[in-house]
Parts: sequence; structure tokens; C-alpha cells
Amino acid sequence: MNRVVVTGYGVVSPVGNEPEVFWDHIKNGRTGIGPITKFDAGETGISLACEVKDFPYEKHLTKKDTKRMDLFSQYGIFATLEALGMSGIDTEQLDADRFGVIVGSGIGGLHTIETQVIRMHDKGPQRVSPLFVPMSIVNMAAGNIALRIGAKGICTSVVTACASGTNSIGEAFRNIKYGYQDVMIAGGAEAPITEIGIAGFAALTALSPSVDPKRASIPFDKERNGFVMGEGAGIVVLESLDHAKARKANILGEVVGYGSNCDAYHMTSPMPDGTGASKAILLAMKEAEISPDQIGYINAHGTSTQANDKAETKAIRLALKEAADQVLVSSSKSMTGHLLGAAGGIEAIITLQALANEFIPPTANCLHQDEECDLNVVANVGVAKKVDYALSNTFGFGGHNAVLCLKRWEEA
Repeated sequence: MNRVVVTGYGVVSPVGNEPEVFWDHIKNGRTGIGPITKFDAGETGISLACEVKDFPYEKHLTKKDTKRMDLFSQYGIFATLEALGMSGIDTEQLDADRFGVIVGSGIGGLHTIETQVIRMHDKGPQRVSPLFVPMSIVNMAAGNIALRIGAKGICTSVVTACASGTNSIGEAFRNIKYGYQDVMIAGGAEAPITEIGIAGFAALTALSPSVDPKRASIPFDKERNGFVMGEGAGIVVLESLDHAKARKANILGEVVGYGSNCDAYHMTSPMPDGTGASKAILLAMKEAEISPDQIGYINAHGTSTQANDKAETKAIRLALKEAADQVLVSSSKSMTGHLLGAAGGIEAIITLQALANEFIPPTANCLHQDEECDLNVVANVGVAKKVDYALSNTFGFGGHNAVLCLKRWEEA
């Protein structure tokens, strides 16, 4: 079996679209939360979101691209090309049949769906765009990425709601580990900040109605009242260790474990006792062949909803037992908001950065930690700490649980 390493990453996010800017915001607890500007959200009851600012699409995309691809695909392509640039891979030199893409999305082209349904309603079915279907279907981030970079290996899209990005990286990891591919593009892309997206999640009472950006996305705080919608993409380049070493690549970290299962409990709520998520954590550690006391950091799913944060606390305690008191925990959704299917990609990158930089980012604006979320939460200010192993948790509607175990890279 192959060891699997990360050699590049790219982000499109509410806190920056360049690696240095992105990490600086995360490290220092700066949030990307602000008023919704993409549409008039007045009637939704929700005023805040984590929008991507100043998306530099022209760096990798043309005006024609933006008219033929939904924003989620644009985000995915941009982050992929940034990741490949960081990795230093010459895609022309790769065996295209062993170069794959697994990029997920929770919803896909929601803006395209919204605008085309309105067009059909107002102007009739003959006025629906011929590009409606290829712009809106969820697999087209992966498909467009493969077309752009010439990847002819496995190309698929995982759709497991908020767990999509993590499941995508985990499945890509397994494809390399078991020898099916040499190089994989993996992660998630999402562009859900639309009127129907906000209205739909607001109807579920899942979104924070707060008008104060500092008191909106506050995971593990007892005053939390819902999540803040985010958007963007997080993409990593995975390679077998042998492939990376053969081209003298700069290795950023290693994927060593992956756990995935289902609560089979409720459409939208997590298993209250945390048993389902705890099993996913245990599966990731089992594959990594490590014990709970070797985990130094957990990037929590931490959505800032009452149910999730309590259930995740129980899951971590069930899985890590006594070691749960020592492990540092933070939720980067306090800064990025919840990127749905892209959350796992963004958060895996944050976890890698925490390992590589020996620094645990904070949970921003956590002022009154909930007694029922009695973890060692890194609140407001990050902590310098060398950690060898970390977990990245993501849990999605439908009971989907996905966990990655990542290892700090050290040349043997």
C-alpha cells in the first residue's frame, strides 16, 4: 500500500483567496462574516453571510468561462489551479489515466437553478438556457476541473451534504493508497449564497438570525443560535509518497486515516448521543494506527447550532475517552462560516496548516463556552503547539459522518 501525501492546496474563501492571506486570517481569528450583498435578503430574516470577496476569476478564467459555468465550478477550477501551482506538478508529464479528480458539492449550481426556474416561470420553458443542466448538476465541478487539467483517471463527485469535501478527500486518499491512481485532485466547492439557499436553510431554522457579525457564528458558545452560510472551495493535491519523492516535491503533510459512516437517525439532526460520529473518529484513528492520546488537535465540525456542538462534544469524548481532556479543539466556521460541501476541503487545509506551522487556530468570538460543550476549546486566541496528528471532522444532513486523520510531515 502507498503512503499518501499532500503537495499543494488552493482556496477560495470568505477570508482570502491566497494561501498567505487565508492562513493569516485563520491564525488570527479574523472572520469573513458581513452583510449579504448578493441579493436583497430583507424578507428572509437573515442578514449575514460569509461571502467571497474580490474573487480574482480573471487569473484563471475568462468571461466566456463565467457564462458557461456556475459559480461553484468556477471556484473549484480556481482552487484546483492554485493547488497545482503550489504543488509544482507539470500535468503534461503525468500519466493522465492515473491522474484523477474527486471534488464534491452539497448542492451544485444553485444560482443557475434559481435563475432558470424564475426565467421559465416568467418567460416560458422555451427560454430556459441550453446550458442549464450542465451548469447546475453537482458533478460538473469535478467534470470541468478534469477537462481543464486533462485528468483522465477516476472522476467523480461525492454528494454527502456538509461531509462532501471530507468524503472526497478520503475517497481520493484510498484511491492512491490502494494503487488505483498516482495523483488526485480532491476537495469541495460550493456557492449557496442565493435567495433560495438562504431562504431554505432559514426555513429550517438552521441559520443564525444575528445582525452582529461577532455574535453570529459562535461554535461552542452557549449563546449560539445557528450557522452562517459561507461559500468557496478547498482543493488539495494528493500523491503517493513515491510519486512525490520521485519529482522532489515539497510535501506539506500526510493523510493517514479516513472514517466514514452514517447515523441512520434523522434527516437533519445528528445522533444526540454522538455515537455515530464517534465511530467515524475511531475508524480514522484505526486506519492511521494511532491511539487517542496521539491526537493533538481536532478541527471540529462546530457549526454553531445547538444540536451539532453538543453531539460533537459527546462524540469526541466517546472516541477519545480520557484523552479528550488534553486535545485542543477549534472550529474554523467561526471565521469562514459554513461552506456546506466545501467545508471539508477548507478545513482539511486549515488542519494541515496547523500541523505544518505548529499553531492551533482559535474559535473566534467564543465568549461564553457552553458547559455542555466541555472540550478544551481554543477560544479567541490561537495557541502555538507542535502536534503530530490531527483530525478534521465533518458531519452532514442525512446522518453522514466523515473524518480525516492527518499527520505532520517530517522527512524520515
